[in-house]
Amino acid sequence: MYKLIIGSHVSFKSDDQLVGSIKEALSYNSNTFMFYTGAPQNTNRSPINDSKTLEALNIMKENNMDLRHIVVHAPYIINPANANNREFNINFLRQELDRVEQLGVTMMVLHPGSHVGVGIEQGIKNIIDVLNCCVLSDTKVNICLETMAGKGTELGTSFEQIKKIIDGIVYKDKVKVCLDTCHINDAGYDLNDFDKILDEFDKVIGLDKLACIHINDSKNEIGAHKDRHENIGYGTIGFDNLLKVLYHEKLDGIPKILETPYIKDIDNDKVSYPPYKFEIEMIRNKTLNNNLLEDVRKYYKK
Repeated sequence: MYKLIIGSHVSFKSDDQLVGSIKEALSYNSNTFMFYTGAPQNTNRSPINDSKTLEALNIMKENNMDLRHIVVHAPYIINPANANNREFNINFLRQELDRVEQLGVTMMVLHPGSHVGVGIEQGIKNIIDVLNCCVLSDTKVNICLETMAGKGTELGTSFEQIKKIIDGIVYKDKVKVCLDTCHINDAGYDLNDFDKILDEFDKVIGLDKLACIHINDSKNEIGAHKDRHENIGYGTIGFDNLLKVLYHEKLDGIPKILETPYIKDIDNDKVSYPPYKFEIEMIRNKTLNNNLLEDVRKYYKK
């Protein structure tokens, strides 16, 4: 029987760390989740609290949540494609890998980066260089290269580019792929025919490399290269197409993670609410909630 492994991005705060993350995920009726170990835009990091991690692992066990399905996202400031920051990229990525390993998590999603003018081929070589300095024989965390929308000089916008990166890695068994539905839509892949996309992925990269999926609708038409996420069923991809991804028989056992936009309060646009509890309910019920925005606002303003 197909097991839906569904969750969302959650917070990871310095005081309660993984305990807070798991409690937030459970409040959304998730059975997995994704988080950053610190702010994605800077290097400020609190030491990992092993006692909090142990407490979180016990909570996960009580709720039948599998640690192997939990995902960490690497910070955005790591840009492996930019050789100008090579030492920083290597050192900070190694630090993040150590933190993820200390938490016991085995998957970390990484943006391949932007080549910032040196061109696709050189950018890919730069990514390979950084990963080969970080992914070693004793590395316990799988790096999942995320498919990207193609904004600016982003790399990883085609399966062929991802394949070329993986081919250059020494310990390529430790490098996987994270498929993002908004990103592949914006990169030019038509999710109206997801079977065709999966067949192409399998032919170029191999389905055995697909480790996690970001489930997002898109504000943009196919091929727009803009990377603007939309709430589930409220964008150009559409609810039915996303359900096909979520429940595809070939993707059984692969964690699906929501990164959809928070919903702004009507009276105060500086306040916004996470939609995940309601989006996960829609997904489990396989029924679009046409009142999603209103229901989320009512729930959090009670």
